[in-house]
Amino acid sequence: MGGAVLMITITDRSRGVEFASWFQEQGIPLVLAALGRGTASTEILDYLGLEATEKVVLMLVAPRSPRLVRKAERELWLDVPGRGILMTVPVSAIGGAKTRDYLLRQEAEEVMEKEITHELIVIITNRGHTDRVMDAARSAGAAGGTTIHAKGTGTELAKKFFGVSIAAEKEMVFILARAVDRSPIMKAVMAQAGMQTEAQSVVFSLPVSDIAGLRRLDLENEP
Repeated sequence: MGGAVLMITITDRSRGVEFASWFQEQGIPLVLAALGRGTASTEILDYLGLEATEKVVLMLVAPRSPRLVRKAERELWLDVPGRGILMTVPVSAIGGAKTRDYLLRQEAEEVMEKEITHELIVIITNRGHTDRVMDAARSAGAAGGTTIHAKGTGTELAKKFFGVSIAAEKEMVFILARAVDRSPIMKAVMAQAGMQTEAQSVVFSLPVSDIAGLRRLDLENEP
């Protein structure tokens, strides 16, 4: 079946305009950009040929289209180390027919459902504790991640649930991981940087339906 997806692309900031323009050329009306920071270790950066750690995260809603993912992989050179990664996360609903028509100008492709091989782990942590989070994640097999600065709300309600004061200044960490590694990574982060620590991390994951730009890492992880 088809449907809508949230497409997330992470690349160096210097390529942000190039990538955003490419998506708009494909007929996608709304492309959101957020500045991020890479968290990969020096060894991983060297392996992937990455130099800069300043990133841009592009997010857009579009019809699910493996064809578009393959086209992006080809025309944006995502198979070249250091160019970036692209992933899609299923969207269950869009509010309003006009909004749906605006965001989904093209029909979603009818595709056979396949096994989920990767998941996007999202970690919301107190600002300044990204290293602690990533050390925990790497201890369970994570290669690296991307951090976005954010500001939290609802701190009083959170205090009722967890019994501690919650800081408003947050960082969101995105880690793309193989599905088999999801549980160990999440457990490690919760154990070493969870709500009982100064990091006060909240962790959840999202299924990734399509992906581009991780071929070399996948080959490295094959048994």
